[in-house]
Amino acid sequence: MSRFLAFFLAAVTSASALDLKLPTDNGALLVGDGAGYFQFVDRDFEGVKSTPWEGGQFGFVRDARRIGQRVAFARFHEGMDIKPTQRDAKGNPLDDIHSILPGTVSYVTASAGLSNYGRYIVVQHDLPEGTFYSLYAHLASASVAVGEKVTHSTVLGRMGYTGSGIDQRRAHLHVELNILLNPAFETWHATHFRTPNHHGPYNGMNLLGLDLQALYLAHAKNPDLSLSSFIRQSEAWFELTVPATATMDILQRYPWLKDIPTGPVSAWKIRCTRWGLPVSVRAADQPVQKPIVSWVKEDPIPHYYNTRGLVSNSGQITASGLQFAQLLIGL
Repeated sequence: MSRFLAFFLAAVTSASALDLKLPTDNGALLVGDGAGYFQFVDRDFEGVKSTPWEGGQFGFVRDARRIGQRVAFARFHEGMDIKPTQRDAKGNPLDDIHSILPGTVSYVTASAGLSNYGRYIVVQHDLPEGTFYSLYAHLASASVAVGEKVTHSTVLGRMGYTGSGIDQRRAHLHVELNILLNPAFETWHATHFRTPNHHGPYNGMNLLGLDLQALYLAHAKNPDLSLSSFIRQSEAWFELTVPATATMDILQRYPWLKDIPTGPVSAWKIRCTRWGLPVSVRAADQPVQKPIVSWVKEDPIPHYYNTRGLVSNSGQITASGLQFAQLLIGL
């Protein structure tokens, strides 16, 4: 990291300590009680049925697969599934949902049946280091409207179990904190899908999650932590090299991603986490005609499983990886 960038990040950090709070009254995460915090998933692996709470965590925690002597998880979970703390006599959760950061309501679903998220709300957070979006899903009801300013005390809605694959037993809040990938998402969606997009730019495909679980734990240790420093410190797993003609408006929204100084731009190199979250961007001097994978971390688990299908086992960009790259960089 250059001294200029280190100075820039230090300045951002000093100006943007997070006012981050948990979204429900369940505080078990911060005392190390995973079983008390995360809602379980139903798992049937190698003939054994179980209900592990670990499946409610952020990350690669679902769809277990045997790879030699190891177990890999092929399905990525982009948020945290939080258990209710109280239920009524019929078993329905009574937990109110609050915004994890102060902000403005950007989106409330018109119908619980239009998404796997069920009834969900998106709140926009305009922070000194960029605009981020929190998402609250599977709600029984919503109590806010688009354009409404919200604080930690505002009740966004009530926990529920709307959305596909969820029943009353597994009622929970699914919560995410995201970057927006592309303001022109609707054009990208129309190019790649025939199905309608009911959610405008607030479709889940256009909101890419931070590791919110790790963020809460890191923030508890260091309340002065900024989002930019947290993201920049995340482990890079693969690198995309993309044409210099890419719009790269992500650098306008999150300028601290860019390594400074840079020379002439013949291409861009984007370091990403396992699930594709960009952690740094730098100029490259060798041009490319289309997005490629220029580096991927070696690991006993096949690349395809390790990168939610963005990188093939041979280290090449996949068809879904190319679609993702185009959304990320604005080609």
